[in-house]
Amino acid sequence: MFKRGTVVTVLRGKQKGALMCVTGENENSVLLCDGKKRRLNNPKLKNPKHTENLSCVLSEEQMRTDKQIRKALRLISEAKKCQNRI
Repeated sequence: MFKRGTVVTVLRGKQKGALMCVTGENENSVLLCDGKKRRLNNPKLKNPKHTENLSCVLSEEQMRTDKQIRKALRLISEAKKCQNRI
């Protein structure tokens, strides 16, 4: 259902509205990482119903380190803000 690198928006919980990327998938949950609060070595388990899939997918190159993930998510966030202004 979720592909590794898919960018999602969190719909419920403490990080509501945050952009995160999928690092893996379990039976009933997805593993999410944002590179700052939730790093690659400690991803967040989240119910897939509580996320909204965006049309962006990060490449494996962009998912190598937490710093690269933060940079990619920041660029996507800025582009999303620009689209909302139009």
